[in-house]
Amino acid sequence: MHSGAEIPRSRSGGPPRRLRGTCAVAGTVLASMAVPAAAQVPGGVLPFAVRAEAALRELSPGFCWFHPRVAPLPGYGKDGRPAVVMTLQKHLVVSDYYSGMYMLRTDDLGRTWTGPTEVPELAWRKGPGEETIAVCDVTPGWHAQTGRVLAIGVKLRYSPQGGQRLDQPRSHECAYAVFDPRTNQWTGWRMLAMPDTEGKFFLVAPGCVQWLVQADGGLLLPIYFKGRQGEDYSVTVLRCGFDGSELRYLEHGDELALAGGRGLCEPSLAALRGTYYLTLRNDTRGYVTTSPDGLHFAPIRPWQFDDGTDLGSYNTQAHWLVHGDGLFLAYTRRGASNDHIPRNRAPIFMAQVDPERLCVLRATEQAVLPERGVMLGNFGATAISSAESWITDAEFAFGTQPHPRGADGTVWVGRVTWSIPNRLMSPEAERPAAP
Repeated sequence: MHSGAEIPRSRSGGPPRRLRGTCAVAGTVLASMAVPAAAQVPGGVLPFAVRAEAALRELSPGFCWFHPRVAPLPGYGKDGRPAVVMTLQKHLVVSDYYSGMYMLRTDDLGRTWTGPTEVPELAWRKGPGEETIAVCDVTPGWHAQTGRVLAIGVKLRYSPQGGQRLDQPRSHECAYAVFDPRTNQWTGWRMLAMPDTEGKFFLVAPGCVQWLVQADGGLLLPIYFKGRQGEDYSVTVLRCGFDGSELRYLEHGDELALAGGRGLCEPSLAALRGTYYLTLRNDTRGYVTTSPDGLHFAPIRPWQFDDGTDLGSYNTQAHWLVHGDGLFLAYTRRGASNDHIPRNRAPIFMAQVDPERLCVLRATEQAVLPERGVMLGNFGATAISSAESWITDAEFAFGTQPHPRGADGTVWVGRVTWSIPNRLMSPEAERPAAP
């Protein structure tokens, strides 16, 4: 949550071959953590190119598109390549007030898109006391072991005016839905059963997080949570089982806390070469930590550039892109002639991370999505193929006329093209489907 604030039709292909023995990040298929030795990248720096493209443009006084995130469907696109689905919803002017879910789809790797199409199974539903039950902050991801997309977000209770009601246990809880590409159908939202919902897990929010699929099909799911009292959230990682229809809580790891600035929230998890990496949001700065198992973490430390200066990212989520030859962070920050943007939430940057020193390599930084007078910031980062990964976001623009600096309600796809193929993407994900 925590908001800041010419499309032809295409055709689909057939079903994919399933992947085996994988560790996958939400929206990304990654090879096992026991990967071959790294390629000889000069200086350890992996070059990449970026290009921003529009998946959709729409201006309205009543809403803007928000939370666009994608998941590949291996083998379902044109000529056996991945199709890609994008989940997104309407921000309805009032802060953190969101519609039901919509979907865009491309079968030719973003050249053309269909939609947005409203998903009836993921629409609002009525609750008691004239309240509306909704789900926001959704991250979809391909679950290779079951051949389905799993979408995970936060259930909300809205008043008739669009305000959030937080007076009951599970007012925020983990919601999930499943998309079967063979039938092109979504399930309805289901809720993850959690322990201690009258105590520490009074509110549970897997909002805007990147989660991991393990080799056995289970999940490592970061959440932020709080009890009935207090303002600060804590973070933990849940270990869950998933059989293609039901998500089950099994255990949770360390409980990471920070006093002030609403604590820690919007965690995103990645894995590379036997180490797990967790990035964390706080009102005043971003933080990072590592783990050998995805559950037990070292003390958190502030994000910095490699020269020791603060990264300048604050009160906004950050996400990972993982390549076999490098770890990358996508983020927003101050200090980019962007003080006119609330919370400095544009442009969206990307840079390589030194995985040993846990710092951002300043010389590798590139702006992936542009600043055009309005906020970005609630975005996604996803591996699509061995050749490229995507960063997706939408302009926080309302009205009928473009902003003087250019914002016109664009839903962006920031195409990141790798100079070396990403060998963490299984070749099976890109082969034509078996007959």
